[in-house]
Formats: sequence, structure tokens, C-alpha cells
Amino acid sequence: MTVLDEPTTSSTSPRTARLRLTPTDRRSGPLDGAWWPCSRDLARELPCLTAALDHLWGRITHVTVNPSHWPVIPRKVPVDGHVVRVGAFGAEQDPHELFLASYTVGRWDLLIVPPETAPDRAAALMRAAADPHNTRTASGLFETVGPLAVACNRRTAGTRNVPPGAAEWESEGGAVRTAPAPAR
Repeated sequence: MTVLDEPTTSSTSPRTARLRLTPTDRRSGPLDGAWWPCSRDLARELPCLTAALDHLWGRITHVTVNPSHWPVIPRKVPVDGHVVRVGAFGAEQDPHELFLASYTVGRWDLLIVPPETAPDRAAALMRAAADPHNTRTASGLFETVGPLAVACNRRTAGTRNVPPGAAEWESEGGAVRTAPAPAR
């Protein structure tokens, strides 16, 4: 298994975990990176993810998810000669976050980028989640990162990078969320 720094959509490459991780020497925020699964089938997706992370973080033994985005949550998933136990927590866990645990090293929190996310938005979310200076939660990133996070209105539409259709949407009564300005 390969841990990718950037997501890929190539259908000819071998099955890899689409990951972007915070540098281990600079972790300080609520997330340790992001994972972009190819489907909502945990039994199919978790072996690839945990096998890749076993080599980096030690043997992954437990995973928890919020059930709101997963149609079936298996209790156990076989991974390279061991079993990973899977748990589900509704209101207690951010719906866009995955918790991983290892007996030897500890716990990690990853943003889950939905499989149907466009590659450009997935890349932006993954970069933000892996940024060592990120202070936002997984759901917080979905509110502030990506095409809908671009500020746009009639006065600034020509001077900012506006996603296709955003100016029309706002002119029809929608409101585009803006990310807070970075602290200087």
C-alpha cells in the first residue's frame, strides 16, 4: 500500500490509500491529516487505509466513525493478518472524522473527504486538514474550505478566483461563505 501526499483519480494505478498527513514533528491541531476513500464501503476501504498507516503509526487496532455517512459498519475488518475493530458513535463524533487507535502509539484523527467529492475540492480539504497550523475541526473545514469558501460578489467577482457558477448563484440570492482572514 502506498500513502499518497496528493489524491489521485487514476483508475489504472494499484489500489492505494488516498491520504495526506500532518508532518509528525509538527502536529498540534485537532486533525492529523485527511483520508479520501473511494467508496462508502468500510469493509472494502479500511484494509487499504489501516495497512498503509500500520507502517507509519504502528498496528491500527480500532477505528470509529459516525454512522451518518456509512450505510454498513462492520464490527471487525481483517487487515494483513490482524483484525481491526470498528465502532460507531453518532452525536459523540464529528460526522466528517475518523478516529484510529493503536495500542503502542496512541490515537489519530483524520478528516474523511466524501468519495463523491470533486478532486479539486478534495485536494483543498486534504491540504487544509494536514496543515500543521490548522485549528478547525473536520466539520469546520467543510464550512470554510473549497470552492464555496471563495468570497464573491459583483464588486469583487473580477478580482478574485471565483468558481464557475458562484457569481450567478450569489446574484440569485445565495450567500457564499468566506474563510476568516489569516492572522498576521
